[in-house]
Amino acid sequence: MFFDRPDYGEKAVLVHLKLADEQAAEDFLEFQLLVDSAKVEAVAHVMGSRRVPTPGYFVGKGKVEEIRQAVKDNEADVVLFNHALSPSQERNLEKALECRVLDRNGVILDIFAQRARTFEGKLQVELAQLEHLSTRLIRGWTHLERQKGGIGLRGPGETQLETDRRLLRYRVKSISNRLEKVRKQREQGRKARKKKNVPTVSIVGYTNAGKSTLFNWITDANVLSADMLFATLDPTLRNIRLPSIGTIVLADTVGFIRHLPHNLVDAFRATLEETSQADLLLHVIDASHPDRDSTIEEVEHVLESINADNIPTIQIFNKIDLMDIEPRIERDDQGRPVRVFLSSKNKTGGEELLQAIGECLEEDMVQGQLCLDTAYGKIRAMLYEREAIISEDIRQGEGEAVSYDMEIKLPRRDWEQILKKNDLQSSQMPIKQSGQSS
Repeated sequence: MFFDRPDYGEKAVLVHLKLADEQAAEDFLEFQLLVDSAKVEAVAHVMGSRRVPTPGYFVGKGKVEEIRQAVKDNEADVVLFNHALSPSQERNLEKALECRVLDRNGVILDIFAQRARTFEGKLQVELAQLEHLSTRLIRGWTHLERQKGGIGLRGPGETQLETDRRLLRYRVKSISNRLEKVRKQREQGRKARKKKNVPTVSIVGYTNAGKSTLFNWITDANVLSADMLFATLDPTLRNIRLPSIGTIVLADTVGFIRHLPHNLVDAFRATLEETSQADLLLHVIDASHPDRDSTIEEVEHVLESINADNIPTIQIFNKIDLMDIEPRIERDDQGRPVRVFLSSKNKTGGEELLQAIGECLEEDMVQGQLCLDTAYGKIRAMLYEREAIISEDIRQGEGEAVSYDMEIKLPRRDWEQILKKNDLQSSQMPIKQSGQSS
């Protein structure tokens, strides 16, 4: 399988260029953390700057020679670039350097391959690796004849490369079908929670911001939490109870990173749907990160790419134990919680966090008295379907007229969907607060 790895480490030469294009620029310190997370020993660093990358090698010919010498002097096994390389650039570099070359995306894929534990996680990683490999197949066969030969195989048959591409397409299709089944199973679970009016709160954030430590603290779970990038790959769901809301589902998800490879986002779409379908997001932020604002922007960019940017969000500023900040809640002009400052490591600020979650979920719930006559039987049926009716009294009017007085409670967006499906405005279907006079 593509996610199997040998147990031994590797020696690597790290290459980082400072580019004029700020959007394409990468953080070298973050890349070093990625390499450490991949369990690779960095034996040399080659730094430089260019206005634009070269088409053939990404770096200039002089820098290629410098890298080649660093590989030779340090007996390195691999050269790792802190940039996204094209397939042709990787091939050219491997030929010139006479060793393996991986770009930033390849390093991230390797980390994911090491960390995947569940069957679903391994499938997602393999799919991402196959998508990445599909454009790089040719380099694996440059030492062989293009045409298959041997007794019974001579003639105008397909080339070895074509055979490999066909097998790869078959494997990608097979994995995609399996992941589609997983996606449907997750969707069924979400529908079941929705029917029971169980809100889902999803923890998101930049990798190594402390999401899993926070998750373990709040839920008493035992998810792997470590000071490394992408410690968590497989999503974990746990139930917790809030006094004002009842049971909610808390989801721990994979971390995001700057320039997250598109094939990873696509492969993990089934997992990321837990985020895009959540009722509330907890955006965990490393308050001590030197480039904190950039990490916030990157997470918001990924949330936008998975259509989760319109979900109510609380920013959780974690690791305040590294700064002179006390646990607290910050609110907007309407009094809604927008930020919580806490320390997952020292377990301070937990009460403030649960209070903020409760307030936001209460605000996002519709609860009160609703009176319907028989003309609105479809709405009544839809409320029952969502198990939103707490109690109901049936009143007999004049003749055969019947009306239903009910106490309802359901997420606001579910209520808005019901109104939309029945071509109604909220003003046409008023809900009175419990105890409110007519």
